[in-house]
Amino acid sequence: MDGAESEAVARALSDAFPDRTVDRLTGVGPSWNGANETVGVVFADGTRAFLKVALADESHRIAREYAVLRYLRANGLLPVPEVLAADPDGDPAYLATAPAPGRELLGVYEAASDEERERLLRRVGAALAALHADRFAEHGEIVGSGTGTGTAVSGDVAEGSDPPTGLSIEFASWTDVLLATVERTREIGTSERLSGHYDAVIDCVRANRELLDRAPAALLHGDVTKPNLFVTTDADEGGAVVGGGLGVSPIDWELSHVGDPARDLVRAEDQLLNGFDSTGPGRFAAALREGYRDRAGGLPEGFERRRPVYEVVRTLGRSGFVDQWATYLDEPIEALVERADAELRSRLDAV
Repeated sequence: MDGAESEAVARALSDAFPDRTVDRLTGVGPSWNGANETVGVVFADGTRAFLKVALADESHRIAREYAVLRYLRANGLLPVPEVLAADPDGDPAYLATAPAPGRELLGVYEAASDEERERLLRRVGAALAALHADRFAEHGEIVGSGTGTGTAVSGDVAEGSDPPTGLSIEFASWTDVLLATVERTREIGTSERLSGHYDAVIDCVRANRELLDRAPAALLHGDVTKPNLFVTTDADEGGAVVGGGLGVSPIDWELSHVGDPARDLVRAEDQLLNGFDSTGPGRFAAALREGYRDRAGGLPEGFERRRPVYEVVRTLGRSGFVDQWATYLDEPIEALVERADAELRSRLDAV
């Protein structure tokens, strides 16, 4: 952390845990989002927490994640970390949570056999289906907790009582919500080399407004990656979790919104299985979808019709961060730029 980041973390840490002695702070792995800083916290008594601090005031990210975590725990939709302290309006805004139950999927997946990976992916698919079962009357942006305009909002809260566990939602058409996620990607993107891709993607989304706006409205995670999923190991040979439940605990809900479940599933498959311009094994994609079908009774309505549009949107995960990919893949950035440009053209042609 540089000086400004260190100062922001120190202020948030003092505010979140004024009566606790901190032994040390730890890293939490690489992040491609420069708007936040997240650190692990080890207290003197050996207990742990995670602290996320906003370094830039944009898009209600801390308020959104705080609201969604409380909403999920209150409604029992999925196991998620407990919120220990939060101030979405603070200077800086911050969110402190307990560790997620289980082990990070990234490490478990890398050590697993192909058969074990399929079982893990079925569980992830089932967890997504369980989340998407929470349907809304309209699409919209989650802006915080409380008595906002959303359908999932709790009632008025007396002064001095606990914060509400409902969601405050600013309703909009699904096309407009999707366009807002594109703009958020632009905000946190780390490379301008392919900045024209944003406008090309926006044009594609707008051109398909009629198709997109017919999509169902569900609570979406928005960033289903292996580091954002924790799994318990109490599963039988068929992949079912012993004692009930799904055994999958997602973290990092700051990009969540109310949108088309097909988009979440397309993004999850891409982030979990695919590379910069390569596609993962078909058996693994099939396992993810099988888990989803088993839980939901089928894939999201209209999945195949809207999938090509979402695959266009997914290219921004490459072109907007091509410099990061170059470091990760240890390849010349010029080669990645050329390949990302060709991939976008190919996906646009498929819509």
